[in-house]
Amino acid sequence: MTGPGESPQPLRPPAGPPLAGVGVRHAPVPQGPRQAPWVQLRTYSFAPTLYPAMIKGASPDAKPGDLVTVYDRDGRRFGAGLYNPRARVPLRVIQHGEAPFTEEDFLHLLDRAVDLRLKTLRLAEVSDAFRVVHSDGDRLSGLVVDRYADVLSVSVHCLGVWQRLPRWLPHLHARLGTRHAVVEVDDFVARLEGIPGSRPGRTPAAGGKTVPAVKIVEHGVRFEVDFAAGHKTGFFCDQRENRRRFARWVTPETRVLDLCCYTGGFALAAAVTGRAVDVTGVDLDEQAIRQARRNANLNQTRLTWVHCDAYSYARQMQRNGHLWDVVVVDPPKLVDRRDDFREGQQQYEDLNGLALRLVKPDGLLVTCSCSGLVSAEDFEQFVIRAGQRVGRQLQFLDRTGAGPDHPVMSNCPESRYLKVLWARVP
Repeated sequence: MTGPGESPQPLRPPAGPPLAGVGVRHAPVPQGPRQAPWVQLRTYSFAPTLYPAMIKGASPDAKPGDLVTVYDRDGRRFGAGLYNPRARVPLRVIQHGEAPFTEEDFLHLLDRAVDLRLKTLRLAEVSDAFRVVHSDGDRLSGLVVDRYADVLSVSVHCLGVWQRLPRWLPHLHARLGTRHAVVEVDDFVARLEGIPGSRPGRTPAAGGKTVPAVKIVEHGVRFEVDFAAGHKTGFFCDQRENRRRFARWVTPETRVLDLCCYTGGFALAAAVTGRAVDVTGVDLDEQAIRQARRNANLNQTRLTWVHCDAYSYARQMQRNGHLWDVVVVDPPKLVDRRDDFREGQQQYEDLNGLALRLVKPDGLLVTCSCSGLVSAEDFEQFVIRAGQRVGRQLQFLDRTGAGPDHPVMSNCPESRYLKVLWARVP
């Protein structure tokens, strides 16, 4: 889940050795005083992530991972950011404006992010699992942090962030009362950024000890988070408010089908909170289904779990004449790159068309997309076309997204990745 909190992903280069520099040249020291190390822009942009063609040059002392002063194309002070000339995103702007920015100010940004979750949103009152830092949404580009009980699950997308974790993590632990941390660095990101000593998957942040799975509570529903097997940072906090709302649509008489159920978030909300009489969860990931079963046991409730491809299962249920009162569809990201857009569109339309055939008349369809490259309007059109293909019109009731612990900054609206459509199907 573009994944949760991540910057839009660049196109992957052909397989081969690690990329060297990507064209950011070191400029000669200009006339007039500048605060070194510095980077000068070629074009004006308030985006947090700047690519090589947008950068005019850098001071000779600017090293990978440095906090740099940013100057605009006319030489005026423009802000501050993290610099890495070898990366596909060589500059991540942390602050815009003429005010100085120091290493200490990073801690103020972390405090600001924590205060939003604990003091403003008061998320600790409803769950011990929530997003603490949402990358560009918290002006900390390249860093995603989720809290699960006493564990911080950290996803790193930038060398400058990696270098500062030894100072940042103790600060977050002290603010949140957590004790452990696991750090994920994608192997592709590590290669491009030159992150040393990292390897694919989740690794302990320090101490060499594996962090065990932890149990969390979300609006009264219990889950186990397995850091070794889970996707992304281990559990999808972004759907927390949608799961709660989903449970309110369900009654004890409701039959629910959860396609692409992962570890059972929507299914368990329907069974535990909504008291639905019959809930079925379907997923192709065998580990996810095993975890879903453990989650059901944690809540002392019985559900039907099916290890199967969602497309194949839906086709078989259509042939068998099965219908459900409520169908929820929450697939993994189907559009990973711009080149995949048409193929992903077809997959979204096929999957939603199959789901619509399984909804009873006047039943509810809840369908989701976590593809950051698909806009809310595009996704709505995919679902409309799916309905037209199968002869079902939709009465849209609402359109929602990620919870408020996944904020979006005005200079990076494309990070609003999660789309959820709520539709009555006549």
